[in-house]
Amino acid sequence: MDLSPSDDWFDLVPSALAEFDEQGRWLRHNHAFATLVERTPTPGQHLATTASHIQQLTGWDTPLGLLGLRPGEGAFPTRVHVTRDDLVPCVLMGRVHAAASLTTDGERKLLCIAWSATPSTTGDGIEPGHPALDTEPLLHELTTILESSPAGIAYLRADTLVRCNRRFERMLGVEPGTLTGQQLEALLGHDPRIKRVATESVARLQHEAQYESELEIDVPGRPTMWYALSIKRIGSSAGPLEAIAVLSDITRIRTQKAQLEAMGRDLALQADRTRAILDSVFVGIVTLDANGISWMNRSARRMFGGTLPDFVGQPLSTVATTDLDHPFRMTEYLDDLLDGQSHTFECQVMGRDGRVFWVVGNAVVTLGEFNQRQTTYALLDIDRRRQAEARSADAEATLKRIIEMAPMAISVLEASTLRVLQANKGAAGFLQRDPAQAVGEPPETLFPEARARQLRLEMQNALDTNAPVHLEHKVALSNGPGQENAKAPSQIWDVNYLPLGSEDQPADQLLVVASDITEQRAAEKARLDAAIAQREMLVREVHHRIKNNLQGVAGLLQQIAQRKPEVAPAISEVVGQVQAIAQVYGLQVGAGGPLRLHSVVEAIASSVQKTFGHPIALTLEGPQVNDWQLPEAESIPIALSLNELLTNAHKHSDKGSPIACGLSSDEQGVTICIRNRGHMPEGFTMDRIRGGVSGLGLVRALLPRRSSSIQIQQEGTQVLTRLQLTPPGISLSPYPPNLGEPAGQQFALWPQ
Repeated sequence: MDLSPSDDWFDLVPSALAEFDEQGRWLRHNHAFATLVERTPTPGQHLATTASHIQQLTGWDTPLGLLGLRPGEGAFPTRVHVTRDDLVPCVLMGRVHAAASLTTDGERKLLCIAWSATPSTTGDGIEPGHPALDTEPLLHELTTILESSPAGIAYLRADTLVRCNRRFERMLGVEPGTLTGQQLEALLGHDPRIKRVATESVARLQHEAQYESELEIDVPGRPTMWYALSIKRIGSSAGPLEAIAVLSDITRIRTQKAQLEAMGRDLALQADRTRAILDSVFVGIVTLDANGISWMNRSARRMFGGTLPDFVGQPLSTVATTDLDHPFRMTEYLDDLLDGQSHTFECQVMGRDGRVFWVVGNAVVTLGEFNQRQTTYALLDIDRRRQAEARSADAEATLKRIIEMAPMAISVLEASTLRVLQANKGAAGFLQRDPAQAVGEPPETLFPEARARQLRLEMQNALDTNAPVHLEHKVALSNGPGQENAKAPSQIWDVNYLPLGSEDQPADQLLVVASDITEQRAAEKARLDAAIAQREMLVREVHHRIKNNLQGVAGLLQQIAQRKPEVAPAISEVVGQVQAIAQVYGLQVGAGGPLRLHSVVEAIASSVQKTFGHPIALTLEGPQVNDWQLPEAESIPIALSLNELLTNAHKHSDKGSPIACGLSSDEQGVTICIRNRGHMPEGFTMDRIRGGVSGLGLVRALLPRRSSSIQIQQEGTQVLTRLQLTPPGISLSPYPPNLGEPAGQQFALWPQ
């Protein structure tokens, strides 16, 4: 039924009609309705402000009954007793329908069709006292209750569904009004599950008064629903079956039940996993309830020396020692702990195998499954740690005694700040103060600035490399705190730095061991000086004897030359070479080590002049001519080469003209120039001279190739021989140290 405000027949029909929305706002009524109820509301008035008989007639006194109305479905019946203005009692009845159209505000419309049930003079209506007037209110109330129930209710007789509420139809997913009066076979054939339950219930109700089951209903386009079905038989089982069927929505309960079951499975799985994890840890886990031990993990069973059945139901004091105040006996502290709080303790435990060991543990109070307090103990076996700590304490005490009694200076420093943590009595000399005063001080407050800076660098280097470092310090004794005297005697310390720490971990301490080796180094130096002096004396003696022997050989050769003039030239050449070697050894007698080059040149020139009686004019030029020196290994080859060059100049020069020999020097090296009057053969070059045992061949063989060069050329009537010597064949002698007064105070610290 669909009405609109422009419907003309609304006012023309003889039936009493009234229209209002679901919010109780009065929309309109016709003339027949106004005549029936006498006092009518005005449009827009709320039903709650109207007369009570109008509220009862429109069903507004029971708004829950109106909520279940749907367009095209059944109507909601109403009934009211009224007394008219003429004091005549009457009964008004009505049926409220849901309209398909909506108001302009989007509210649902309701239409009330009313009529009078009072007997009229014409004989229509119902007479007063008729049974229908007594059952009509009851029927109205029952219908209201039935439609307002959240459960689906149906009345069955034999195999026919006589009556049901709309909730029952919606639960089964069928069209409204299609179940009433239908055979069960036709109604339930579309769903085998419902048919099976119906067949089973009919069979059960023949012997039992009530049948209960659960149904899973799948309606296309809707989620799956679960309903609890309760069918109760009415009357005896001898006659036809009469029963009341009630469907209750248990979808939420089933969903929650499934979630709880899944949660229970997850919790059980989690408990199994937790116990498996607890069984794999090395910490002993023991759980106690009111009856005693309820569970232990594998580590606790191994720790106590038994199996789980050996301890279930036993008090934890079973494994306690005889101490009366043992934490496993004195458990009063557990009563004061709240849920989740813990108590830490350390005690000895005696296992069933008789082993006594130390454990550290935590006791945690929690609430069990039935809200009962239970205690969980976590126990860690620290017996080995206690033994190791005892051994470490003994070793530390022993080491401390050794350090105190050691004759060396031993100190322990903190790695991060390099502050002294400990120092023995022997460290007083190294620290230059009482060891007790040095504890807690960094190097900057213990030593002068330069020495403190050097010590910090060395200590930090040892810590960075995490390896022992061995150094020697030469320290000038100080005149006072922070001062040193350069002229004061010095000390030599043998210092060792040893980082202390775990393997592959940065050191947290640094051990410094120092020994005063001043007297040891002085004794070593004295022995070394004596050995050097003795060696030099022996070397000079040997050089002196070699010189004398060579001069004796030269004298013998000269005697032979005098007796045999035919070999005199050759012997004279050999005598010159021997004399050159003797001159070198003669120079080495007076001074050990490298020879001054100018002394060698002077000695060779003098020897050649004396041997052949030919005058040689020697000149020295250059600011550093006296500073160049010959190494011992090069002195004899250079001397022999110079002897051959001067001898060669004597052989090829005029007898009356002197030989000029000049020695000039600069920072790069030395040049020796020999000039004599004579003429060189045509096409002569040094490249054609081969090495030999005399003359220029000997010179070419003896001169060092990398640090010397020789040139012989004709300059007018003279022959010029130029010999250049450069390092490393020769070297400049070092300057003597400056022994004057220092400009300021100095600190000597030389690591060796």
